[in-house]
Amino acid sequence: MSTLVGNDGSDTEQPTRRDFIHIASAGFGLAGVAVYAWPLIDQMNPSADTMSLATIEVDISNLEVGQQLVAKWQGKPVFVRYRTDVEIAEADAVDVSSLRDKQTDDERLVPGPDGKLKPQYLVTVGICTHLGCVPLFDPNDERGGEYKGWFCPCHGSHYDNSGRIRKGPAPKNLVIPPYWYVSDNVLEIGKEASA
Repeated sequence: MSTLVGNDGSDTEQPTRRDFIHIASAGFGLAGVAVYAWPLIDQMNPSADTMSLATIEVDISNLEVGQQLVAKWQGKPVFVRYRTDVEIAEADAVDVSSLRDKQTDDERLVPGPDGKLKPQYLVTVGICTHLGCVPLFDPNDERGGEYKGWFCPCHGSHYDNSGRIRKGPAPKNLVIPPYWYVSDNVLEIGKEASA
């Protein structure tokens, strides 16, 4: 930069053409880096097809007592089970201290539109927590396992009718996805109720 003497006798610096070229080059360089970096950063966002599966609504009005519905959420099966009064009583009667992954039946439920728990409906991700197989459910057959719940045929994990691990190599209970009751007959899976 060159130094000029102002009218009042003070020294002032004026940019030269060389300074302007350096500043302009740096600006274009930063803009170029931003143009190339944006796609690399943007690729970390979820794709549109994944975002479309972020939440799903499930109509449970046609479920009958003792039936299970399987929905697909984010590429995973989700079990929605309409439990019988006997199944609910059995789940409540379990000694929680005897469980590997200690959760009461009520801790695995969410409140309905009226604010009360709906123990007749159990919603779980249908993937075994051991190695990711899909457990089978048949409480009236040995395919349901020893605890009248789900049985993973891959490595022999037994879950009770609340989705809690009772026997086998699985380390955790079946996962409860985020969900809430839009109405008495419709669940929204993938989102929790807003306060």
